[in-house]
Amino acid sequence: MSTNSQPGLFHPASAMDFLPLPQLREAQLVRLKAMVQRAYDRVTLFRQRMEERGLTPESLKSVEDIGKLPFTVKSDLRDAYPFGLFASPLAEIVRFHASSGTTGKPIVVAYTQEDVNDWSLAMLRSFAACGVHSGDIIQNAYGYGLFTGGLGAHYGAEALGASVIPISGGNTDRQIMILKDFGVTVICCTPSYFLHIIDRAGELGVNLKDLPLRAGVFGAEPWTESMRQRIQRESGIKAYDIYGLSEIVGPGVAMECQCQAGPHIFEDMFYPEIIDPQTGEVLADGQEGELVLTTLCKRAMPMLRYRTRDITALAADRCPCGRTLRRICRISRRSDDMLIIRGVNLFPSQIEAALLKVEGTLPHYQIIVDRDKGLDVVEVQVEVTAEFFSDTVGALERLQARISHSIESVTGLRAEVRLVAPRTLQRSEGKAKRVIDKRKM
Repeated sequence: MSTNSQPGLFHPASAMDFLPLPQLREAQLVRLKAMVQRAYDRVTLFRQRMEERGLTPESLKSVEDIGKLPFTVKSDLRDAYPFGLFASPLAEIVRFHASSGTTGKPIVVAYTQEDVNDWSLAMLRSFAACGVHSGDIIQNAYGYGLFTGGLGAHYGAEALGASVIPISGGNTDRQIMILKDFGVTVICCTPSYFLHIIDRAGELGVNLKDLPLRAGVFGAEPWTESMRQRIQRESGIKAYDIYGLSEIVGPGVAMECQCQAGPHIFEDMFYPEIIDPQTGEVLADGQEGELVLTTLCKRAMPMLRYRTRDITALAADRCPCGRTLRRICRISRRSDDMLIIRGVNLFPSQIEAALLKVEGTLPHYQIIVDRDKGLDVVEVQVEVTAEFFSDTVGALERLQARISHSIESVTGLRAEVRLVAPRTLQRSEGKAKRVIDKRKM
């Protein structure tokens, strides 16, 4: 266990992060058995699916037996709308959250008071892992309301003893004013929105490097290592990756420590597996596949083997921070955000990686997919720096060619590249909308 006395490097609530592996596995098994029993007894869907496989809660003799259980998928939550997967009576529910509901009914999740307390603890451990401590002033620019991000971060920061500014998203000029006037040391938001804050601060003549701001807790959307480096270079802060999803609890499922070597999963609360997304076969640590999560202490709405659709791998090698918790490699894509273009698999993260390799581009882009005479066509609109955009036509054409070549070398696809002026593409105050697929319109 780390005993470093610097503030934030170790918090008493983080003791489980350093638990010896035999004790961690023992705690996981006890909690797993209790969760499966609760789901079996109280949720019809889980009981029916287990019985179809000839399983009862007593079938679990070890943690590895979790692979016998059936998967849960997002459509199960939609089909059970609104309360069909609850394992607690409504009288015990103290909080509802829901997805944005962009396709049909929203996904509803619920919490007992114990669940809210556990979630706050997970977020406390998340903040502590990246060096946030009770003396910090945290500007929480995640959205409040039905989205889990805002209140999840808020409760965890308060539990840590930090000062919280519940500013939510939007009104970027005010965000910058508060950052400056309140002496904010930590900001929480999506990485794409913080890039927008960086751009707007420059327009307002505010140098973020002159502020006390030292760390950002960024999540809710995939982002690349290149984007992290750009954020750190242009703002002078350390950018940390937080991972979570509403179906499991919200933010706080996994969090990077100060080593920035991938988010540690709080395995005593959320049991991770990596599976082959096609066959469902469980893969070994280090192999890339789809992340599957089982809640080990969610009373209102236990989730057994939930398929996240996030593509990653589990890193089991010991982190220099001393935590025994495994880490997930950076999630840069989802199995369900893959585009198929003329038979080639394409992920938005590949486009981002290609763009960030080319000097003169900005990390603001949009991918437009359409059909022309029955064939798929891709246009990538990308903002370029003011210096490049005001350059000669020849210079712009050469930049366009470099971007096109970079995209083709990364993806294997030819894309039409359209350069646009800085601040032309719409900014998002939440999750960035990178793709417009007109084939589905």
